[in-house]
Amino acid sequence: MREHTPGELAAELMRDPAGDEARLSEQLAGWLYRRNAEAQQGLELGWIAAAAAWACHMRALAGCPPPSVLTPSLQRAGELDDPTADLVVTTALKVVELIDRLELAYRTRTELIEDWHAVEPLAADVPALTPMADWLLDQIALRDAHAQQLRAVLEPDLTDYLRDRRTGGALLGTAPVLDEARTAHLAQAREAVRAYTAAAHSGREPDARQILDAFPVSARALSTSGPAAAWRESSATAQDAVEDLAAQRAATAAEDSADPELLHAAASYLAAREAQLHLVHDALGRLAFPAPVPRDLPEALAPVAAAQTHSRVIEAFGTLERAAQTLEGQIHYQLQQPVPAHRRATTGAESDLLNRALGALEHARAAGAAFDEEDIRARLQEVMTRPATAAAAGPPAPTGHDAAHAQALAAGPAPYGVRPGS
Repeated sequence: MREHTPGELAAELMRDPAGDEARLSEQLAGWLYRRNAEAQQGLELGWIAAAAAWACHMRALAGCPPPSVLTPSLQRAGELDDPTADLVVTTALKVVELIDRLELAYRTRTELIEDWHAVEPLAADVPALTPMADWLLDQIALRDAHAQQLRAVLEPDLTDYLRDRRTGGALLGTAPVLDEARTAHLAQAREAVRAYTAAAHSGREPDARQILDAFPVSARALSTSGPAAAWRESSATAQDAVEDLAAQRAATAAEDSADPELLHAAASYLAAREAQLHLVHDALGRLAFPAPVPRDLPEALAPVAAAQTHSRVIEAFGTLERAAQTLEGQIHYQLQQPVPAHRRATTGAESDLLNRALGALEHARAAGAAFDEEDIRARLQEVMTRPATAAAAGPPAPTGHDAAHAQALAAGPAPYGVRPGS
């Protein structure tokens, strides 16, 4: 058994000596007519959509509708004329040529953009073209450095899932299913990258810039922070993520690609991904291993230091809720049965570590829940109505630093244009 396209089935029926060729042609004419009649864009564009649908589904029978199919279809619509017939034939042949080009091994970004511009207007009326349009956008994005940086920021860490699949579980059907939270986040990232790519390559640069500005790329850390190092030391998945990223960077550096745009975009993705991974591990390390306030830190800065955990989690995941969704999803994934053999020794400790981080996160969310918009408005009103006693008391008394600064100005030569005491 093998799966047949509608065109392959029609071709076999046409070649069947016992078949009724006239009846089959009539049925195909009705099929083509319905594709035009059901189009959303009007008469002429309806025939364009019908021709594109023919190219997608029936090209195994013929690249364009044969006269025995096209003529009765146009007659049924009351549009039997040479310009409409030429439009259908030309459009179908162009789409067939486009599909053939997509099968080439190498395409430049310019060629992919041209093909996407040809397919995208038709996809609204020909659902079969939607996957093709999305595939073209994905291929364009793979050659766009900004699109790959955006992808690096938004995609969740799938190290555990990818490792399980690489060990053979995918082939045997025993690999755990990716959790719902990260599946949703991955789909959101893909849609955001496609939205940016479509805007960037269709003359809507302000819209593309707005998307990039909404998700800035973190700078690469010059060294591993203490919280990130603590998380990586305790988490087997984090260690795997760092090793996988290093292997990808080495493979990219050694690759002799014929497409410099593809290579540059891949390098941009890995650099941004390294920064994002460090940010995520730093946030998780702060949650799981909270450090005491530094002993020599001024007392007034203690709450500022404590707030860094909150800000780093938001910077890494976007919101506290999204961070909680990610952690819950990872815990659910780790506990799926059967546990793959290669991580049976680490799953328990990994789950405990994730639960520890999630517990700290839930505590932070509960503590911050009371400080809502009404609290902010009340505190602002309190400050605005407070009497200005400080201003009436006169200028503050000079500090030791002020006195030392004044002495230095009096003792040393004055810079050009500055008089001591001025």
